[in-house]
Parts: sequence; structure tokens; C-alpha cells
Amino acid sequence: MYMDVIILFMQFLKFWFIDGPIGLVNYFSSFNKAFLELFSLGLLVKTFFKPWKNEYRKGLVGFSIGMGIAIKSIVILVDILVFLVLLLAEGVFLLGFILWPFATVGLLFL
Repeated sequence: MYMDVIILFMQFLKFWFIDGPIGLVNYFSSFNKAFLELFSLGLLVKTFFKPWKNEYRKGLVGFSIGMGIAIKSIVILVDILVFLVLLLAEGVFLLGFILWPFATVGLLFL
């Protein structure tokens, strides 16, 4: 009887502090890859010095490259800021998940 309780408690600890966080990190990793694909951050960095709309008419190439750099700089900056907010939210969620059992036990002693 007592051995079953101890085994159950050990399984809970293994799940909550090992399997759960590993699963969350794997999920967040997949989510972050999808986010970066959706917001085209890699593509924007690769094509940073190319014209925004593939304008190659004589006299407009320099302007198009400059305008592309200006627009892409703003878009890349916004993408990075949104990605940092996403990473912060994921970190807070992971920390909250790990600390949840301590918070529930702490409520018992209030």
C-alpha cells in the first residue's frame, strides 16, 4: 500500500520536473520554428540588400535597394521584438509550470 503511494509520487515528480518541461521545450521549439517561417525573418535577412519589389529599371535600382533596406529594417526589427515577447511568454509559462506544485503546497500553509 505505502509502496504504491511512493511509486505514484515518484512518477509524478518524474513527469512534472523532467518529462513535462522537456515536452514543453520541444513544443515551444516547434512553435518558434513555425513563427520564424510565418514571419519570414530568415528570408528578410537573406534578401536584405535586394530591392523590395524587384525593380531593375534604369535609374530606379539604387532607390529600390535603399527603399528595400529601409522597409526590411523596420520589418526585421518588429519581427525580432515580437519574437522576444514570444520567448519571454514561453519562459514565464515554463517557469510557472515548474513552480506550480510549490505554489499549491504553499497555499495549504496560508
